[in-house]
Amino acid sequence: MANPYLDPRIPSPCYVLDEAKLKANLELMQRVQQESGASIILALKGFAMWSAFPLVSQYLKGCTASSAWEAELAADTFGSEVHAYSPAYKEKDMQSILKHCNHISFNSLSQWQRYAAAAKDAGISVGIRINPEQPEADTELYDPSAPGSRLGILSQQLEGQDLSGIEGFHVHNLCECDSFALERTLAAVEQKFGQYLHQLKWINLGGGHLMTRQGYDVEHLIAQLKRLRETYDVEVILEPGSAVAWQTGPLVCEVVDIVENAGQIAILDISATAHMPDVLEMPYRPKITAAGEPDELAHTYRLGGNSCLAGDVIGYWSFEQPLQAGDRLVFEDMMHYTMVKTTFFNGVEHPSIGILRSNGEFELVREFSYEDFKGRLS
Repeated sequence: MANPYLDPRIPSPCYVLDEAKLKANLELMQRVQQESGASIILALKGFAMWSAFPLVSQYLKGCTASSAWEAELAADTFGSEVHAYSPAYKEKDMQSILKHCNHISFNSLSQWQRYAAAAKDAGISVGIRINPEQPEADTELYDPSAPGSRLGILSQQLEGQDLSGIEGFHVHNLCECDSFALERTLAAVEQKFGQYLHQLKWINLGGGHLMTRQGYDVEHLIAQLKRLRETYDVEVILEPGSAVAWQTGPLVCEVVDIVENAGQIAILDISATAHMPDVLEMPYRPKITAAGEPDELAHTYRLGGNSCLAGDVIGYWSFEQPLQAGDRLVFEDMMHYTMVKTTFFNGVEHPSIGILRSNGEFELVREFSYEDFKGRLS
């Protein structure tokens, strides 16, 4: 069967959302909501492709924003509950946040004390982010519980504080983790913050719950959420980013040239630093359809981006046939935490955005132009 992402109607480069795969993820999340009684909202920091929101909003109960602009985007395009958390809010940001949000979580007691009255006057439910000091992320760059973290309030910092008016706790501690990491996190929260939990109206467990990954124990997740909700009589909220768009579509690109220097180097019409920065930040090795590990197949190439950054290198892969200029490559699972991080660095052509509809039709929803690049600066 032909690869649908190699359809000639799809331009290169292009992020392609597979509507059927997104719907399957959302249906699983709907089941989790129904059986656990928890609410799941979309974290825009992980997936903000608002052309897909008409579908997402049929299943999820709202969005969570990490900034004033994300909150405005959620209000403009999703049309449901908007939650917000940021490490710090400036006064001008708070004006927009108060206008668009239903829930706000503050990162410090000083931020809460500064804005509590304004939030109360706006009828917004207020919470604080706590740090359970329970590291679970595999990469420290993404670990909110790493030593010295700036994210969340430590249990000892709440001692003797008057928390009147605080209705919820926000606990974001996971990164692409399983339900057993959640179980350990909840144990740490109950040990360090248990005295406060019965006073709350809601607990937001943040993101990192990779429930749509193959092999994830969904039943165990549901049991954890039900226990928490029933034990403390609270609304339980999850706000995954990766799980919503997990394995829902690739970044399609093209080989532009082949050069030689200590081996074969294929230069692509995409850039690691501009279009898939996690490759350089984590580091992260994406999967390429029909490609293997170095020397696994007959022809091995170093794949490089089309920017002037010397380190704009994606890595080594092997292929059954030699690569030639004009060949298409399909980088899998590029919907979450990829489009939201792209830049116009070097003026490299920005990938288009399209949707492969459930009926097999391809819809090009956005192309980028010189005017988009020019508009970033002045």
